[in-house]
Amino acid sequence: MTLFLALALVTALVTFVGSVIVWKLSLKYRLYPKIRARDVHTRPTPRLGGVAMFVGILVAIGAAAFVSTLGSSRFSIIAIIFQNPAQILSILGAALLIVLIGVADDIWDLDWMTKLAGQFLAAGLVAWQGVSIVSLPLGDVVGVGSSWMSATITVFTIVLVMNAINFIDGLDGLVAGVALIASGVFYLYSYLLVQQTSPLNYFNLASLLAIVTVGACAGFLPLNWHPAKLFMGDAGALLIGLLMATSAIAVTGQINPGSVGLDQLFAAFMPIILPFAILAIPLIDFGLAVIRRLRAGKSPFAADRKHLHHRLLDMGHSHLNAVLIFYAWTAVASVGCLLTYVFPVYFDIDSVWAFVLLGAGFLVCAALTLAPLGRRKRLTVAAEAEPAAADVAVFDELEAAAHVPARSRTAGDPELEHHERPSS
Repeated sequence: MTLFLALALVTALVTFVGSVIVWKLSLKYRLYPKIRARDVHTRPTPRLGGVAMFVGILVAIGAAAFVSTLGSSRFSIIAIIFQNPAQILSILGAALLIVLIGVADDIWDLDWMTKLAGQFLAAGLVAWQGVSIVSLPLGDVVGVGSSWMSATITVFTIVLVMNAINFIDGLDGLVAGVALIASGVFYLYSYLLVQQTSPLNYFNLASLLAIVTVGACAGFLPLNWHPAKLFMGDAGALLIGLLMATSAIAVTGQINPGSVGLDQLFAAFMPIILPFAILAIPLIDFGLAVIRRLRAGKSPFAADRKHLHHRLLDMGHSHLNAVLIFYAWTAVASVGCLLTYVFPVYFDIDSVWAFVLLGAGFLVCAALTLAPLGRRKRLTVAAEAEPAAADVAVFDELEAAAHVPARSRTAGDPELEHHERPSS
């Protein structure tokens, strides 16, 4: 655990320093686009934060590789992950490709086909070196079939997650915070799982990718918090999506489908379930956006201002509240899924209680999400009742005046006395 925390700290520090440098250079050389119609921010802001995040991740993985060569018995466990350097190099190569494509898009606004082709190329590079989905829960634990089938499922999964993360990148601190929470929970899961299945090999690829993602998001978030000084851009969002998807896929290779018992089946499938659970809102947003744009006869990647975070703002949530609501949904979904594994394995508690807590958390999140609608309804009712109250007040004044004796109403006013004095 100490080694992982040290790597997270290194990633965070390098990312933070790099973010400050990128921010200052971007302001000096005006490396930022103009405000777009769909943007929430009101001032031009640099979008190259993904570069700093990539550098932080690269330095942390490089530090881990260097420590593994020292020959110390304390760090010998790290060498396990670098016994197959092709996997690490393919992931870093895919990350570099994604960052370059993202930077080019943030500066020159590439067309969606070029970006999508680059994403498939990066995902294919990862799958080519063996980081792939090897089994799926189809009744029993079964393999996915041929290596081509495994690679195809892996590539489409990675591309899907990358775009889902990229689609919610519309508010300050949104993606960085969501990814930090989700990757932090996934790191705990992968760490605990490997302790159960292979306690001597706890330093594994999935945990490494998850913890450096946590560090990169933590180091970037101070400059991305509202009001943001720096955005991660497509480079950062796609990079985070790539690492989250790859770390989840890497876990499937740690369990032999034929060797797990019935009590471990749910744990075996958690690498597939958990990422989709923690990315439920991004995936829903992605699906709705694709359907909405296709029905309008547009490209599924055409930008608009109808994402879920835009709708939260339109409902009446403040910028900060909308971001915190996304955080809450992510935390409830990810922690709830983790507890379904932790309760029975570590505390001998039936996993049904995890689902009870999960349901309660969802109800709380739903109430917080819909709160502005109730407040808006109360304001509408009050506004509609206000004119009626004014009419009553006017009526009461006229009614009171009608019951005042004529002498009292005309006293002191000669004109009124002349016109309103009763005739004899």
